[in-house]
Amino acid sequence: MRSTRPSVTARRGRSARRTTSPVVAAVALVSVVALTATACDSGDDEADGKPSASANAGGTGDGKIKIPDDIRNKLKEHGIDIDKWRNGAWRDWSKDDWLREANDFVNPIIKDLWDPDRMRRAKNPDKRVDANDISGDQGVTDPTPAPVTAQAVSPTYHANAATAGKVFFDSPEGTMVCSATVVEDPAHPGKSNLVWTAGHCVHAGKKGGWYRNIAFVPSYNDAGRSAAQLKGAPKDEVAPFGLWWGDWAQTSDQWIAQGGSTGGQGAPYDYAVIHVTPEKGGNGKSLQETVGAALPVNFDAPAVPKVRSLTATGYPAAAPYDGQRLYQCQDKPGRLSVTASDPTMYRIGCTMTGGSSGGGWVETGPDGKPALVSNTSIGPVSSGWLAGPRLGPVAKKVFDSVSGKFAGR
Repeated sequence: MRSTRPSVTARRGRSARRTTSPVVAAVALVSVVALTATACDSGDDEADGKPSASANAGGTGDGKIKIPDDIRNKLKEHGIDIDKWRNGAWRDWSKDDWLREANDFVNPIIKDLWDPDRMRRAKNPDKRVDANDISGDQGVTDPTPAPVTAQAVSPTYHANAATAGKVFFDSPEGTMVCSATVVEDPAHPGKSNLVWTAGHCVHAGKKGGWYRNIAFVPSYNDAGRSAAQLKGAPKDEVAPFGLWWGDWAQTSDQWIAQGGSTGGQGAPYDYAVIHVTPEKGGNGKSLQETVGAALPVNFDAPAVPKVRSLTATGYPAAAPYDGQRLYQCQDKPGRLSVTASDPTMYRIGCTMTGGSSGGGWVETGPDGKPALVSNTSIGPVSSGWLAGPRLGPVAKKVFDSVSGKFAGR
């Protein structure tokens, strides 16, 4: 199974710290499986130079980034000097510097780190694992769905999928990329700064910690240009609605305790919420106001048999795709069980590949309005289908925690 995961989750932030270890039972899934980690490795660190700026949350409105004391102090707690960090110390992935726990999330803005070429070069690492490593069919896994050919979203993406975008981050393997969705924040109606993605796009799971330099680009490559056409493109063409850094992120305790870079471990809880802030301080507008849209999240979506169809959106980066264009698949979901003790997942036919990880799955509810009910997590190495967690109480706890943290701000 190929994981749709990027390179495996982006880095630090995280929500509750509970550790549940699911019982691994044998599952009858055919063929090799790997994380669709949307990620990608870029290997282009030498192009980073020494970006200016730095700092987390909070701009001054004049385009200058200000480093809040709490961020500076949090880094100091871990023996990290902010100036050394912005000048490249973040590339040190020694065990002592891999921040893991929920409250360890720190993501200082490094201004201009994410230039258009660095974003364009982010690639998807192809990770595979034998199907025997996927565990736990509860006897409810439905037949493998027929492949559904992903359809290109017509540019401009802002006009046709305004809530979609890309999450970029750095991991020990290099520069990675995932897909993500702007979602509504009940604490800030009409002014949300929340982004929904996969857990493996922010945190490496049981053998690692939070990824670094996590940032979101809504309507990435809005005009739908090819990779060749984007060479040397100005930043406002690649990121027409700006670049937004994660100033907090959270994923499930289950993903942190069980998640792996290959296979299905932790996949039923593979989701994350990122709170973002504009790199250049912005003009006082929230992410939702800037892009003009946000999707509600349904934590009580109907069981698989009652769902007529789901639409998955993402930027597939592994061949035959190049990661620069937005695609969608629509299909009636079936059930996928990866661990006997965990909830079943939604599964649909879809030819999207790695890079689409974290992208939103949308259902049109009884009221006729669309709502996010899942995100891309895993898929087979050969492509053909994708699976995503069904959102329930654990997902709501993650979401409510991030929303509540910024409720009074």
